[in-house]
Amino acid sequence: MDLTQIFKTPNPIIGVVHLMPLPTSPRWAGNLNAVIERAEREATALASGGVDGIIIENFFDAPFTAGQVDPAVVSAMTLIVQRVMNLVTLPIGINVLRNDALSGLAIASCVGAKFIRVNVLTGVMATDQGLIEGQAHQVLRYRRELGADVKILADVLVKHARPLGSPNLTTAVQETIERGLADGIILSGWATGSPPTLEDLELARAAARGTPVFIGSGASWENISTLMQAADGAIVCSSLKRHGKIDEPIDPIRVGQFVEATRRSIASSSSVAAQRSSVKLHSRS
Repeated sequence: MDLTQIFKTPNPIIGVVHLMPLPTSPRWAGNLNAVIERAEREATALASGGVDGIIIENFFDAPFTAGQVDPAVVSAMTLIVQRVMNLVTLPIGINVLRNDALSGLAIASCVGAKFIRVNVLTGVMATDQGLIEGQAHQVLRYRRELGADVKILADVLVKHARPLGSPNLTTAVQETIERGLADGIILSGWATGSPPTLEDLELARAAARGTPVFIGSGASWENISTLMQAADGAIVCSSLKRHGKIDEPIDPIRVGQFVEATRRSIASSSSVAAQRSSVKLHSRS
């Protein structure tokens, strides 16, 4: 997966638009226009703050189904994603929660989105929706059938879940890439807003062997300089919301703070790496 080709940077910051409840969800309020307008405002706030990409997900549809979502959700998300894509020029991704990768691919292929997020691509996870089994076989074949150039970013040992058995993180990363054929992997903490540890990110990056590794939750302007030492990019939302509260809208000022902190840390790391390389060259000569 060539991150620079998709995001115009090797270290993309991907902001998340949490959609308000969609048709058939328990908290659906009956007004799709209100959902669309909120999504447009969120996407505009993220774009104006300087993110490199946006992922759109049906976050407020909880409690989620473990399988395929209702067709009304697919229809609504397709319409919303298309509206957002008409508004901002950033690459767009889709996450159909809890784990409906087939619907995500279908939406992405129809609207021209660049990537999807899949919570469980391989293995079996015990979740609050029950057992969720990875469907890499179906997902990869469906992508081929659609003829869609849509990248698959897959969570490894996803948040809000526990694996059956005790898989090693290194093994889980390798199997997600080598057997699940993920284009990139995502590492999160134990829940929404909880960051992965630097140690786990380092293990994941070593196991990924060049496949992009994304921070999937918990990134903030305070910790991003540490976490980005062992990641290629970040998917971020909670810390960008007003007062850092999940139910609040995206705050453009917080977006700008996060983007600035991330790019500053990347530039600093690049400078340190260049200095080390220069020292090695001089020592050899």
